[in-house]
Amino acid sequence: MTPTSTAKPRTALFPGSFNPFTPGHADIVRRGLELFDSIIIGVGVNCRKPAADIEAILAPIRRLYNAEPRVSVEAYSELTVRFAQRIGAQFLLRGVRSVKDFEYERDLAQVNRQLSGIDSVILFSDPALAAWSSSVVRELQAFGEDIDPYLPH
Repeated sequence: MTPTSTAKPRTALFPGSFNPFTPGHADIVRRGLELFDSIIIGVGVNCRKPAADIEAILAPIRRLYNAEPRVSVEAYSELTVRFAQRIGAQFLLRGVRSVKDFEYERDLAQVNRQLSGIDSVILFSDPALAAWSSSVVRELQAFGEDIDPYLPH
């Protein structure tokens, strides 16, 4: 008889606006799958960023992870930690590109933990991908530039 594990599967919520989802985001998911049993990519409405058609954001991310059963993609419009609690995520997965990001994420992680008891796991971005934020890609698109090289395939 083989012993059975009673450990609860480790699920992380990777929240963001992901408008668009970049290779940097995909790299965080890839590396996060080495740490967690499953990752839920939560596409949320961010009151400080321009509104977008949520389905237009969800569809390409779902296509990207269609063959990966450990990744799911969901939209949400509530406080991130409340969404994490509702879906049973034990961790928040976040990526950091710079010192500026780090300070913001540290403060956010502390508030989220105080509100919910949920810890944040922060991964530093691959230096080759750190300059490519969703905002930069959106700006290139607004000026008619081809953004295909800056999207995961």
